Amino acid sequence: MLNEQTCVVTGGSRGIGKGIACELGERGANVVVNYRTSEAEAAEVVDEIEASGGTAMAAQADVADLDAVASMCESVHDAFGTVDVLVNNAGITVDKTFTNMTREDWDRVMDVNLGGMFNCTHCLFDDLLDSDEGRLINISSVVGQQGNYGQANYATTKSGMFGFTRTIALEMARSGSTANCVAPGFVRTDMLEQVPERVQEKIIERIPLNRFAEVEDVSGIVRFLASPESSYMTGQILAVNGGMEW
Repeated sequence: MLNEQTCVVTGGSRGIGKGIACELGERGANVVVNYRTSEAEAAEVVDEIEASGGTAMAAQADVADLDAVASMCESVHDAFGTVDVLVNNAGITVDKTFTNMTREDWDRVMDVNLGGMFNCTHCLFDDLLDSDEGRLINISSVVGQQGNYGQANYATTKSGMFGFTRTIALEMARSGSTANCVAPGFVRTDMLEQVPERVQEKIIERIPLNRFAEVEDVSGIVRFLASPESSYMTGQILAVNGGMEW
């Protein structure tokens, strides 16, 4: 259980982030549902958590903007006090072959996926160190392990999360707090549904378990990492990809 733990989930208004926020809320945590533009969706997630008996608030901030993140953290402190768990889930894609990729395409993905992880971790680092059960959980991707055609920028950011997680785990260890990374494979979300069926079929052919992940397959792992049961696990990459990579 996560009673009285305060958990911030970036990009928590939909997809994997929504699943994580709801999972943590159902386990008794105070959940902060961060969003950039999806205000209505974030409010729906808050309502869903509260309907299940949990406590939640929506918090707007573009994670790529350090000042906006700092302001969000102040509002979280006002509402719930210090933060125990940070889930860096927010991320974007700007997919193009490298020949067609501009520096702007590259920088935008870097700013959100890596810059956002830095900003949120930086602003809440002292909270996580001071917490009795501080948990930093970064959401990466199997693409960071394997690469993917047309995603040089995205793959680079997701691979970069591995090095960041390992390093921060070493720096947090003295306080007993942990940092781990979850690297999902292809998850059944609205984004995946936009992929043509013929492409989905080719992807499934690469997955030994012969199916896409459900959001619950990922959120359950995050719930474990946020819980006391994971207290002796740190600096790890948890691959949740149906056997694509290990």
